[in-house]
Amino acid sequence: MKEEFLHYIWKYKLYKTDNLKSTRGEKIEIIKPGSHNFDAGPDFFNAKIKIDNTIWSGNVEVHINSSDWYSHNHHLNKAFDNVILQVVLNHDKDIYRTNGHLIQTLELKFDKRLLNNYENLLKNKLWIPCEKDIVKIDKFIIDQWIEKLAIERLEEKSERINDILILSNNNWESAFYIQLARNFGFKLNSEPFELLAKSLPLNYLAKHKNNLLQIEALLFGQAGFLNDPQGDEYYKSLQKEYLFLKAKFKLKPIEKHLWKFLRSRPGNFPTIRIAQFAMLIYKSSSLFSKIIETEEVEDIKELLLIETSDYWKTHYLFNKESVNKHKSIGNSSVDILIINTIIPFLFVFGKKSSDEKITTRALIFLEKNKSEKNTMLQNWNKIGVQSTNSLTSQALIQLKNYYCDNKKCLQCMIGNQLIR
Repeated sequence: MKEEFLHYIWKYKLYKTDNLKSTRGEKIEIIKPGSHNFDAGPDFFNAKIKIDNTIWSGNVEVHINSSDWYSHNHHLNKAFDNVILQVVLNHDKDIYRTNGHLIQTLELKFDKRLLNNYENLLKNKLWIPCEKDIVKIDKFIIDQWIEKLAIERLEEKSERINDILILSNNNWESAFYIQLARNFGFKLNSEPFELLAKSLPLNYLAKHKNNLLQIEALLFGQAGFLNDPQGDEYYKSLQKEYLFLKAKFKLKPIEKHLWKFLRSRPGNFPTIRIAQFAMLIYKSSSLFSKIIETEEVEDIKELLLIETSDYWKTHYLFNKESVNKHKSIGNSSVDILIINTIIPFLFVFGKKSSDEKITTRALIFLEKNKSEKNTMLQNWNKIGVQSTNSLTSQALIQLKNYYCDNKKCLQCMIGNQLIR
């Protein structure tokens, strides 16, 4: 038995409510069970309970045994003096506040099948605990939960954006540039791409926004790719530009060894991604401002669907010529950039500026954008849960990573239904 299961029983009133009495025999009526507290302090805040003829307002503490009050040292903590009722599975000891006043205790009685259902979810070794039973859940409940999970995932991404904003002195364009750079590295090179952006402030690039050669020189130089003594004509021209700009801005490049090429298709090499990023900066000054004003997700895709400069059409690496091929950023990559950068930034900007239209637009973009394609979503599909758009896919990623993998079935709407 875990306390969190008793929290669940108490929160959803799944105990036997007939003739409720305290362990001292007083009649008890639960008017309001209180708000579940997941932080320090009593388990439920602002409850309202009638004990005999007196209505009490305060907090509720839940324990397996009454004596846990003492083993958890609540009798020494004044933060628990406002507890009006202790709820337990087993009453083995009366409990008292720091001033010596007795706190009434209620022993919960409930259908043991609830516990059996919960334990069965915890014990199985399936891909997700409810893998065999999720198809039994009403689609309306799943749809409701999906929407909440998608917003929950956006809220989590918002925390990182808020940190970047602080680092950027609340400059939205600079913060957006750093996050966009990170996501241009996708999973394999996200860290070095972020370090690159942080080593090269956006305003330095803005001073050379009309010169693609200088933008590439700054990015490739700061990425550590322009240190070889030999190279072709284009390489030498970048090197020459970078040496001048490096001295001008007193720049310190990151280490070249940070970039990963192994297990990556040539089209995803960091050199190609940096070249695409350079072209995006060259073609889209004040990019975040443009995105705020853009009302259709398809128009944002047009902004992001860029190619490399001519040199990179015949190269994957410096000084090694290859077959001529256009190297535009793919549609699936654009979708991922929209999911991981554009939408979270719109969501945060809308909330911080109290602009509900922009916050709503972020959710609409999430719904209109295509679902990611990965192994996790294929597994969801196999057990009967389809991902039709990026709102659904983001929700299912959140569900698997946060709830299913951690067996948080009690906090999950689907687990909730199956336990009952």
